[in-house]
Amino acid sequence: MVTTFNDREKAFEDKYKHDQELQFRVEVRRNKLLGLKVAELIDLKGDAADAYAKEVVASDFEEAGDEDVFRKVFADLQAKNVDFSEHRLRKLMEDLREEAKNQVMSE
Repeated sequence: MVTTFNDREKAFEDKYKHDQELQFRVEVRRNKLLGLKVAELIDLKGDAADAYAKEVVASDFEEAGDEDVFRKVFADLQAKNVDFSEHRLRKLMEDLREEAKNQVMSE
């Protein structure tokens, strides 16, 4: 009886750990996709676009949630005078999260 409970508990812990890793990979992928998309909007190409995408990924480690990424990207768009509303950026982030999830799940 105790072994069954311990087995079930371990299975739940493993599933939780797997779900957390999956979520992390989806967020990192979404941020990379977002960085590449915004790089296009601010006229970065090649290595500069890749470097910018890495900056966007790194910006997500400042605090929990999406606000740190949103603030960075929105400020960069404004600094380059790109006409992109807050609402449109949040929608893009949502759409790219779905795309990232699909990509990660199909790997």
